[in-house]
Amino acid sequence: MDGAAGNRGRRVTMREVARAAGVSTMTVSYVYSRPDRVSPDAAAKVRAAAQELHYPGPNPTARSLSRGRAGSLGVVLGERLSYAFDDPQAARFLSGVSDVCASEGVGLTLVPTTGTSSDVARVAQAAVDGFVVWTTSDDDPVLDAVARTRLPAVVHAGPGGHGMPVIGIDDRAAGSAIGRVAFARATRPVVLGFPLDRGRDRRLLVGDQVGDVRFPVTRHRWEGLCAAWTNVGRDPAQLRLAVCPVNRVSEGESHVRELLQGDDPPDAVAAMSDELALGALRAAEALGTRVPADLAVTGWDDSDAAGPAGLTTLGQSLREQGAACARAALGQPVQPQERHDWHVVVRSTTRDPD
Repeated sequence: MDGAAGNRGRRVTMREVARAAGVSTMTVSYVYSRPDRVSPDAAAKVRAAAQELHYPGPNPTARSLSRGRAGSLGVVLGERLSYAFDDPQAARFLSGVSDVCASEGVGLTLVPTTGTSSDVARVAQAAVDGFVVWTTSDDDPVLDAVARTRLPAVVHAGPGGHGMPVIGIDDRAAGSAIGRVAFARATRPVVLGFPLDRGRDRRLLVGDQVGDVRFPVTRHRWEGLCAAWTNVGRDPAQLRLAVCPVNRVSEGESHVRELLQGDDPPDAVAAMSDELALGALRAAEALGTRVPADLAVTGWDDSDAAGPAGLTTLGQSLREQGAACARAALGQPVQPQERHDWHVVVRSTTRDPD
């Protein structure tokens, strides 16, 4: 067995490469970290020896320890890992994060959570230089776990506290604005919403009986939509909240289909995402319900699919927010509460106001 083949079962060391090349260990280190300090002849010897010994380069873990940094930014999803690829809004947000990582020359580490005790350990063991926490619930233990690392960290859209700044939009004000459009000339409105808590139960609730909402995004959007309904003298008990356990088109479709086939079908649906709103439009089309004559529908996010569907929605730039979160988590100064812009995009799925 030759030397190269014999080394394939273990990691070759920098010292072995130096010995084979006839140079010092420091010279080998400089070839990989500071090549400007090595002569072309010495660099050629080192690379030839490295190729012969199948040496892949310095151990990244050891290099991180010597530099005092991991060279990666952690994103705590608060969801299963596939959510980052399945949800269009999460994908937009992560695109903004990755833009900054690329420009700063750092990696991106996704830290999914499962809702179990292992989440805290997973955060504590993540080899990262800072954290971006995707919006989660007030009582999520990963928030304290991130804070305990004492690394730079930021939360997207909330919750606040835990010593970490929050970057997002004013969901209450935005909810009130889109609600005024959604509920124009409506008498039986429904809000198609996100989960209330980490239990993620599917529910249909009357507005004045919703109770405790542990997810800040759900809570603030619901409060804004409620204000749009009640500020013009309407009864809060006439506004219903249909809670969806996941943000999927299929979930919005099935929930709205049931409502339209029920005893008190809605004449307006204000969805907390475009995904849920697109599901509502599918249900209406399948049942022959006219939009917006019989059913007005609004979404949230102004996703790529919203325009072709003619969906009235709430526009915001999740990519810009992702980039802002990444910069903050990499050490850029940020205010405790950084608000980004939003705007209502009126298309064909809503009625003209009176």
